[in-house]
Amino acid sequence: MRRGAKVGPVRALWTVVLVVAFGTNVPTPLLLVYRETLGLAPTTLTAAFGVYAAGLIPALLLSGPASDRFGRRPVVLPFVVLAGLVSVLFLAAGSSVLVLFVGRFLQGAVSGVVFSVGTAWLGELIGEPGRSARLTTIALAIGWAAGPLVAGLMGQWVVLPTVLPYLVHVALMIGAVALLPGVPETLGPERRRTGGRIVNLGVPSVARQAFVLVVVPIALGVFAFPSTAATVLPLLLTPQMPGVAVAVAGIVAGVTLSTGALVPPLERRLGATRAGPTGLALGAAGLGLALLSLVLEAWPLLLGVALLLGAGYGLCLASGLAMVARLALPSERGALTGTFYACAYLGFGVPYLLSALAGDGSLTGPLAGLAVVSALAAAALALPAARRLSGGD
Repeated sequence: MRRGAKVGPVRALWTVVLVVAFGTNVPTPLLLVYRETLGLAPTTLTAAFGVYAAGLIPALLLSGPASDRFGRRPVVLPFVVLAGLVSVLFLAAGSSVLVLFVGRFLQGAVSGVVFSVGTAWLGELIGEPGRSARLTTIALAIGWAAGPLVAGLMGQWVVLPTVLPYLVHVALMIGAVALLPGVPETLGPERRRTGGRIVNLGVPSVARQAFVLVVVPIALGVFAFPSTAATVLPLLLTPQMPGVAVAVAGIVAGVTLSTGALVPPLERRLGATRAGPTGLALGAAGLGLALLSLVLEAWPLLLGVALLLGAGYGLCLASGLAMVARLALPSERGALTGTFYACAYLGFGVPYLLSALAGDGSLTGPLAGLAVVSALAAAALALPAARRLSGGD
């Protein structure tokens, strides 16, 4: 009975996380539309994508400890509401670079709170670290995939391409907000932190080495792969995709991110400490295929790239969340989850970094460097010593 009684709240919160994730990636394929309407340079375009992390990382670091002190609901609820309001703000982004950047920054802040605290909240409702990590990965992956897929298709072939996709998200958010009253608070007053620092990374002293040397590299792979697939590659191959570039960008982002929803069962079979290195290796392979698509100017290869990078990101996310659930102290689960996501979202800066390194030249060199670094990290974390450090499987 206890397990059955939790089905409603789990599904409700799972849906809320999914719908918020949907909205965060609606602007991704539309960046190609903004590029034309606002006259954005490539570095400005990738900066507009990456400023999301500037709002997200502080929110991650502050919201986790706040929820450990005040409870999950008081922290999550206002930011779920804000997620819908930010989509309303984006209705004006088609004519204003400032609104575009402010909107992306606020989306980052919303994501930082809802994804970190919502993950901890969902984990406490479910009560099983491995299962909660897999369900969270699926919710995030479906939301992140559906947002750009819908926005890309609408942005290519419907009127008001920078308006209607956001109205779809606003409608979904109204339904999501209505679900929250049925989700109970899981962190009672007796289990809350009553003091300590405002910013608390939540890394237990006995697990610091494992977190820094194993979890952080896996976390960095989470969003480095899909952000590269969703922005850099479609941008480079736009001249080869006349009339379909926005739709292809949405499809590539959607396939990359939806693939992540399919791999949690593989993480369960491999175990967290093996799944992370496997994810990094798949990401390196995807980047290698991306280099081939650039050399051949063959944009259809982006589908294979999306599958490989998507599998890599999904395994890294599920592996990292499972390790965090295992390493965290119960009273600091929100803080450590937020720290993990803060590390993961540094990957959103990778497209801008690649663009800056390339300058006016080719992106082939920076992409090759990212592939090599990913492969070396995968090899290092696959060593027995690394698996022992993180507790093994």
